[in-house]
This record gives sequence, structure tokens and C-alpha cells, in this order.
Amino acid sequence: MSKILLVDDDVGLRRLVRLTLGPDYDVIEANDGEEAVEIALREHPDLVFMDIRMPRLSGYEACRRIKENPETSNAKVVILTANMSDEDREKGAAVGADGYLTKPYSPLALLAKVEELVGPARS
Repeated sequence: MSKILLVDDDVGLRRLVRLTLGPDYDVIEANDGEEAVEIALREHPDLVFMDIRMPRLSGYEACRRIKENPETSNAKVVILTANMSDEDREKGAAVGADGYLTKPYSPLALLAKVEELVGPARS
């Protein structure tokens, strides 16, 4: 079962993603970028959905730290943002992001991104 780390300071959004991915994926949650890096080092997720604007440590910096660490560098990181400007894409690419998902997103778009990066859920 693929392990997915969801990083967002919005508890409601995390709950919705957990319901969407449900029993098919092992979903772990973090409230901010600092916690995300700690959890990634401990849990070694296959995929990380990372909000950009969070307390303590931005999603960009957390992504950079995850991608630069040999223990977590293989994790795919998808940047979650309400504003997807060219500047956001450039910043994400510079820190190693593997994809983007613009908020609000549909459950089908979320599932499609998961399947694109880690494959379909295994029963």
C-alpha cells in the first residue's frame, strides 16, 4: 500500500483528502512544513501533497529539504496551491516538486494525480 503524506494547515481539507483516499492508501498528516520534514524522515512516504503557505516552514522549503535528503529524495512531491502562477511553478521546480494541484480540486483530480505518480491502489 502506497504511503501518502498530506501537509496542510487546513484540518477540513486534510479530512476531505483522507476520506477521498480512504482505505486504498496509507494517509499520514502533517499540520505544517516543519512537521512534514520530521514525518517524512520517519515514515518515508511515496508521495507528499504539500501546501505552500503554512506556519513555521513554507511548503517550498519543506519540499526542498525532503528532496535534498537522501533518505527521502525518492518521494514524489505535489505542490498544493490556490494560486498557480508562473512564479509558483518556477519556485516549485527549483525545489524539486514533481507536480502541482490547484485548490479547490475535485476528488477525481486528486485520485488521478495519485495514480499518475505512485500507481493505482493495490487491493
